[in-house]
Amino acid sequence: MFEYGGYAGKFLRLNLTDKKATTLPLTKEMARMLIGGNGFAVKILYDELKAGIDPLGPENKVVFANGPIQGTIIPTAGRNVVASKSPATGGFFDSYGGGCFGPELKYAGYDGIIVEGQAKEPTYVTVNDDDIEFKDASHLWGKMTFETQEILRKEIGDPKIQITCIGPGGEKLVKFAAVIWGARAAGRGGVGAVLGSKKLKAISVRGSQDVNVPDIDAFEKYLTELYGKIISNPGTGQALPKLGTPGVTTVQNQLGILGTNNWQTEVFDKAEKISGDVMRKNMVVRDRGCFACPIRCTKMSYVRDGPYAGTFDEGPEYETIFAFGSMCGIPSLEAIAKADLLSDEYGIDTISAGAVTAFAMECYKEGILSKDDVDGIDMTFGNDSALIEMIHKIGKREGIGDLMAEGTDRAAIKIGKGAEKFSSAIKGLEMAGHSPRGMKGFGIGVATGTRGGSHQDARPTGERIGKSPTDRFTTEGKPAYAIGTQHTTTMQDAMCVCRMTEGIYGLWEISVEHLNTINIVTGMNLSLEELALCAERIVNLERAFNCREGMNRESDVLSIRFMTEPIPEGPSKGMYYPSGELEKLKDEYYEIRGWDKKTGVPTKQKFEELGLNQEAKDFYK
Repeated sequence: MFEYGGYAGKFLRLNLTDKKATTLPLTKEMARMLIGGNGFAVKILYDELKAGIDPLGPENKVVFANGPIQGTIIPTAGRNVVASKSPATGGFFDSYGGGCFGPELKYAGYDGIIVEGQAKEPTYVTVNDDDIEFKDASHLWGKMTFETQEILRKEIGDPKIQITCIGPGGEKLVKFAAVIWGARAAGRGGVGAVLGSKKLKAISVRGSQDVNVPDIDAFEKYLTELYGKIISNPGTGQALPKLGTPGVTTVQNQLGILGTNNWQTEVFDKAEKISGDVMRKNMVVRDRGCFACPIRCTKMSYVRDGPYAGTFDEGPEYETIFAFGSMCGIPSLEAIAKADLLSDEYGIDTISAGAVTAFAMECYKEGILSKDDVDGIDMTFGNDSALIEMIHKIGKREGIGDLMAEGTDRAAIKIGKGAEKFSSAIKGLEMAGHSPRGMKGFGIGVATGTRGGSHQDARPTGERIGKSPTDRFTTEGKPAYAIGTQHTTTMQDAMCVCRMTEGIYGLWEISVEHLNTINIVTGMNLSLEELALCAERIVNLERAFNCREGMNRESDVLSIRFMTEPIPEGPSKGMYYPSGELEKLKDEYYEIRGWDKKTGVPTKQKFEELGLNQEAKDFYK
């Protein structure tokens, strides 16, 4: 038994080249220094990958990892990370999904899975405790994700088995291909394409082992307290159970920070048609929660009539409503639900898929792409049939979809004619549904974050709801605030708990709640200061990975539009992030972080303070 509670004590290594399974022990030091999740993933990838490798080459690896709470019934303990060197950004990327795959992996006796090598033929792997088999997946290649899971459950003969898989998008190396388990998506960063390059179609997992905690009575007492806090909180106890994340749509639009028509504006005049209230009234048929989650923010929806009648979707969530709705000028929740379902089946990220479609629409509007260039599709903003057709084309890499499957930055380079100013990508990743222009702390956090155009490094919540130390319009104190949000997201990702609990755990600082959860499950007895250092250590390790890949201060920027075009209308009119302002804030940010102001690389002193001595040697001979 591993010394600390919560952990299984080992990783499963799957070598696809040799079709060989081995294990890697989890050390006590690794658990204390990095907690789990993204911490485990970035450490393994930093140590085992050489700089400069092709993300879609055989040298790259994929790490599935849990935190210590998976398999317990700590609220939102159903999450799991899948990480790799991203084909979208070229840097470290960690993506997360809910559901039940992570807990089942823990029950099988593993803190994670390391996928390496490259199979010659399509392959899937079955994991049943310590019984591991590599099997032919030729009959699954080309299948959609839901069909793949259905076939495997019948083939394996276990309806409760947990399966992670890729769809045609991953097989065809779409740069933003997702990894799907159940109906949940680890959507961002293109990790599905990395699995596709390895010809790994799926992994099934079944386990029969327990997860131990050091003091079950103390655990049950704490669990009752934590559930009480979640139920009594206005966000997790009322707003999210009622409307889910789609409730954010109206708030964003009222603040004038809802990306619309490819971020040309941030006010959508038809936002009320895609609101959480309308979705609840017209489409929601059931509330659903992930493993061990009392919030039940997922809204199962059904389209009753119209051209998309019969569509049954787990969602759509806010980010998908933004991407397929306001970004494309489409005021139809029914069309958005259809596009969401198709994206999950093809195994592609809804945020990037919506963003590249909106990008194509603006290029079409400006005459940069002709009707012939887009295969005869009327790519006018607001045309929902064009959106649906584009999803099919991207998933199959056909026609214009083959170009858009590369992401907006790469597509813009190939198109030329000034198309790059229409790309919303930051560090190669299309911006999620939160405004770097309209929230100054979030903007500096996105620019300096590991993943680029993500809302999961820095967080928008504090500024959006008016609970940040200063309001969203000012730059005062925002570098420190951004660092705080980055540390809280990092710790939640190490624990593998859902972002929906950020109001419980804290919006911009490592809290006693983080500490109590980890200590009650593991028995580590960490101090708050030690836990804060864990978060900072992981951030710096991610930064070291990216700097080793050639990212530096010059990479810490926003997209052209966010830095040169003020928001043209609404409550946030005039806001943007001019280069001079951003550069000044970066100086302050690097000073606080202990990163070299000229290069953006952590200083030798900072590496050594965090116990990252090998990393210090890699950069400072």
